[in-house]
Amino acid sequence: MNSDIHGFYKLSISERIDEIKKHVQLTADDVKALENGGLDVKTADMMAENVIGTTRLPVSVATNFTINKKDYIIPMATEEPSVVAAASNAAKLARPEGFTTSSTDPIMIGQIQMVGIEDLKYAEKNIMVNVPSIKKIANKNDSTLVKFGGGLKSIDTRVIDTERGKMLIVHLNVDVRDAMGANAVNTMCEAVAPYIEEITGGKSKLRIISNLATKRMVRARAAWKKESIGADVIDGILDAYAFAKADIYRCATNNKGVMNGIDAVVIATGNDFRAVEAGAHYYSAVNGCKPLVKYEEKNGNLIGTIEVPMALGIVGGATKTNPVAKVALKILGVKTSRELGEVAACVGLANNFAALRAMVTEGIQKGHMKLHAKNIAITAGAKDTEVYITAQKMVDENNISVSRATEILKELKIEEAEKAGSE
Repeated sequence: MNSDIHGFYKLSISERIDEIKKHVQLTADDVKALENGGLDVKTADMMAENVIGTTRLPVSVATNFTINKKDYIIPMATEEPSVVAAASNAAKLARPEGFTTSSTDPIMIGQIQMVGIEDLKYAEKNIMVNVPSIKKIANKNDSTLVKFGGGLKSIDTRVIDTERGKMLIVHLNVDVRDAMGANAVNTMCEAVAPYIEEITGGKSKLRIISNLATKRMVRARAAWKKESIGADVIDGILDAYAFAKADIYRCATNNKGVMNGIDAVVIATGNDFRAVEAGAHYYSAVNGCKPLVKYEEKNGNLIGTIEVPMALGIVGGATKTNPVAKVALKILGVKTSRELGEVAACVGLANNFAALRAMVTEGIQKGHMKLHAKNIAITAGAKDTEVYITAQKMVDENNISVSRATEILKELKIEEAEKAGSE
């Protein structure tokens, strides 16, 4: 596969699908799912409660990504047009080396909250002595996970001091393999809680997964050469990074820009973007409210690195229920949840770089509004071909607004009336 597809954005929808077919074996059902949104109401009713319909997001693909010397075409579900264009452009500027990644094993943390324990030190000691028995109980509940090398791997304990008194928190460190892992971890927590009550003399309260997945980390790196982006851009991005490191208000928006890209991949593949968002933002907070992406200059080039918890799955949940999610994973061609997480992190890094580059050069709004022009035209009442004509005229004039779109539409209608009258 070669993800460096020139002029992809200029193609029609059918031409884009034909281009994707050159790289991925898409069936007629795959294409139908992409064209129709995939998720019918009956399937939706089996996925959630009180269903009355479905909602859709545009599904686009980011091009130009080379990750660990392998090219990817990356599905992204987002209503924000500049996100996909920005990611693709950043990835193009990072070629031919592209991105390199690494990740830890897919370990998710399950928490069991224990209260009413008189001797906390004894309770902690007794838990650690009985780890083999706890593992046996936990792993008995998911033999399939254990068969594939997963399951409960280790246990940690922590004593925390709260306004309700001291509590013992037991952490189950579970290898969830290619699942996101919430169901498996929650089931294990509930299964072992009675035994932990028995050996500690306490009472279990909450038994649930933590979305701060600090044992399931993904790292990605890319270099943008001075010859490609210019010394002034590098200097500007380093200043912007310093701003985000020192100011929590800038940091929040900076990290939102990272999640623009990550969320789009997470949603497209049917994963839980809320869990990923919670983990990423709190990971930033734990580290002192710092940017998720770090920048430095080496040998005159700009080096960007991202480190973020990434709880994603390629089995279970909506990844196998939502037809569009299945097609997205097919296009990506990822083989493991770790690979999917690494791809998502690269997109987040790319989007952050692209946003900073835009802000330190022409400003964020110029490119954003250019891509937003069609939405502005639709807001003004444009339909069918009027959308494209109106949008292009606003871009050419560098005057993108609802008021200008309304004026252009009036001009088009006058021209149509005059043309009809002459005939």
